[in-house]
Amino acid sequence: MGRARLYEIYQKEIAPKLMKKKGYKNINEVPKLEKIVINIGLGRATQDPKIIDEAVDVLRTVTGQAPVVTRAKKSISNFKLRKGAKIGCKVTLRKDRMYEFYDRFVNFAVPRIRDFRGLSTTSFDGRGNYSIGIKEQLVFPEIEYDKVKNVLGMDITFVTTAKTDEEAKDFLKEFFMPFKKEKK
Repeated sequence: MGRARLYEIYQKEIAPKLMKKKGYKNINEVPKLEKIVINIGLGRATQDPKIIDEAVDVLRTVTGQAPVVTRAKKSISNFKLRKGAKIGCKVTLRKDRMYEFYDRFVNFAVPRIRDFRGLSTTSFDGRGNYSIGIKEQLVFPEIEYDKVKNVLGMDITFVTTAKTDEEAKDFLKEFFMPFKKEKK
């Protein structure tokens, strides 16, 4: 199996372009994707434990990797939550799987988001990582519409090696992330 398509584009076109544009002296200074973390938090799993299985199947289908089931760290009586109860699942993608997911996300899933006009540029965390929340899993073409029992949202975090939000934003813009057009 060859390298991911986007990884080769990054190495041949994007990294040299960013080196010239930003004045990096070393190729290792150029920001790159480190990992992508996809999380589905299910607060209603306390009432309906079967929803966890559906979320695990969704993540496995979308990412091609087995998710880890997350558990509550402590009990909270107001939410009827016990310590150790299953409350979600997550996947961390790296290397080729990460680039394959990013490619499918940017080219197929994002354009299918309802009323899409671009991703927000305010979702950076101050350290060069970008997070986005998706309201329904149906934007991914791998999900069969007829088999969906519950609409599940998910949080996707793109962890980069960029040191600042501005660096990360420039990198992701070059790397085909469809941000909203900035007003002048």
